[in-house]
Amino acid sequence: MTYDIIVLGSGPAGLAAAVGARGRGKRVLVIGNRWQDSPLARAEQVDNYLGLPGRTGHEMLEEFQRHAEQMGTEFLTGKAISLMAWKGFMVTVGSQVYDSRALILAPGVIRQAKYPGEEEYLGRGVSYCATCDGMLYRNKPVVVVGRSPDAPHEANYLKSLGCQVTYVAAREPQGLDQEIPFVRAGRLAVKGEQAVTALEADGASIPCAGIFILRQAVAPTDLLPALETEEGYIRVDRRMATNVEGVFAAGDCTGGPLQVAKAVGEGHVAALSACEYLDQIK
Repeated sequence: MTYDIIVLGSGPAGLAAAVGARGRGKRVLVIGNRWQDSPLARAEQVDNYLGLPGRTGHEMLEEFQRHAEQMGTEFLTGKAISLMAWKGFMVTVGSQVYDSRALILAPGVIRQAKYPGEEEYLGRGVSYCATCDGMLYRNKPVVVVGRSPDAPHEANYLKSLGCQVTYVAAREPQGLDQEIPFVRAGRLAVKGEQAVTALEADGASIPCAGIFILRQAVAPTDLLPALETEEGYIRVDRRMATNVEGVFAAGDCTGGPLQVAKAVGEGHVAALSACEYLDQIK
């Protein structure tokens, strides 16, 4: 399915971008987590957003989401696991691919550092998507590293395929099949030779053929390695354009101040710039 603009991120910046682009008549798909899982949803009170004093973060996001829906924005709950720039952009979510002519990055700040060995064994036993790669490990031992609300459900899916699943996380998971062993651990490292052979969890070795590291989102620079950054944030100009043609960014991912008003403003600018770009390349 082809869209004019795909927005990666369903927080204030992403929703503002969607509203702005829909206002210009563009077909827009927002890919991201449920808005209820946004850090802003846990804010007890936001007093510095013009016209909406004293709202909770939950209330603000609910209104933002409703506005975007009323404008005709399409939504997909999930995470982008790969991105290819070719005659536009191809974004993979699970086993599905979505095409767009422009891209707006608004994932917020992704603060999860990689584990030792993770990059080295990516594609050689390390995966970020259970639904994509699970069949490769049928009847084999695998470890799920749970770093997202959906991770227990993906672990259950792997078990249904016949994988021998061990679930590793820092906290007790909710919704995990009771037959799946749970290991509480925080210090993790991927071990292997030609391919993955084990996950080291707080010094203990868990032998496995595959490791599914399930975070809430994949960092934009992992999806698009050509993206330029500055001090860990995506580098943009005043139009919110990145160094990659057709790619724009907005919100916390571009740097501070990490405020709702700044995210909304940047999201709208990114949308206008993306629409202008699309009109020029027709």
